[in-house]
Amino acid sequence: MLFDPIKISNLEIQNRFVRSATHEWLAEGNGKPTQKLGDIYENLARNEVGLIITGYSYVNPRGKSAHNQQGIYTDDFIDPYSHLVSRVHRYNSKIMLQIVHGGRQSMVSDNNSALAPSAVTDEATGITPAEMTEPQILQTIEDFANAARRARAAGFDGVQLHCAHGFLLSNFISPYTNQRSDKWGGSIENRTRIIVEIIKRIRGMLFDMDYPITVKLNSTDGFGSGSDKSGLDIKDTIQIAKILEKSGVNAIEVSGGIFETHLMSQQNIDSIEKEAYFKKNAKLIKNAVNIPVILVGGVRSKYIMEKLISADNADMISMSRPFICEPDLVVKLKKGESEAARCVSCNLCFDSTGIKCNYFAKDIPTI
Repeated sequence: MLFDPIKISNLEIQNRFVRSATHEWLAEGNGKPTQKLGDIYENLARNEVGLIITGYSYVNPRGKSAHNQQGIYTDDFIDPYSHLVSRVHRYNSKIMLQIVHGGRQSMVSDNNSALAPSAVTDEATGITPAEMTEPQILQTIEDFANAARRARAAGFDGVQLHCAHGFLLSNFISPYTNQRSDKWGGSIENRTRIIVEIIKRIRGMLFDMDYPITVKLNSTDGFGSGSDKSGLDIKDTIQIAKILEKSGVNAIEVSGGIFETHLMSQQNIDSIEKEAYFKKNAKLIKNAVNIPVILVGGVRSKYIMEKLISADNADMISMSRPFICEPDLVVKLKKGESEAARCVSCNLCFDSTGIKCNYFAKDIPTI
């Protein structure tokens, strides 16, 4: 089950394991990938992770969200990324580039403010973004499409649009951060329009209807039923998933949360009952679409992974922190050498000097 192959579009993946996109703080200052990033991805491929999704790569310098974040905003990135991809393709793993615009969570400077669909203050940072103009929205669509073109030219097996966690595309689909009254806001169809247009533009630019386009999708903002804020809920997300499938998306990775609500895919897991905290939302989305659904968020035990797939919560299991702790986790599970990830969900791996397991730092080999 976990080790059965699966297809995303025409791309065959050797098993059901996905390395979920993670910011590694290991790119150069201008966003170009480094040898250390290649080391991480090659090690995951050597250890049979079926699909590797890179750290988020910004499509425009104004959409950069963090220091030493990967970029993909000019053709100068094609060659260095092609070397990274070739290292993964020495093995049987596939690799996709996650592409993103930071939106209201972008870094700000004296010259540029953060951009978002509406000028809604981010309560986590105190930053009020500038409302995007129509030309800025149209340029962003082009930026995403050109990023996908560069990804394919570099040899990536597909792209993932980051539509979660409070970045720009998730800003558009949420009624909390999108309060526009034009064709880019209001109804679910209008709030999803920018993603639909990006998909159309990618297909038109690549002349390829089969090149895998996936999305990482917020299933909720995470405000909860007692909140006075009207955010994204699962009912809206189900409709958005249907729209995206119809528009040509080939797989959906279900996640949730924005920084303001502290509901993210890096929660602490201290018992098996707390594993897979987006599983209910993933099942509802899977019931509504006919494309593969990938579940991320606190999955640790082989028993739970198998149960999620057999119960039709998801088709693939996506993890980040466990692979930071144990890049050879898939092999261990396959050989029966382990029944669960060693990761204790301490979040000490999110290290601005470069992502690594700091909890087990003394006895985890470097990669």
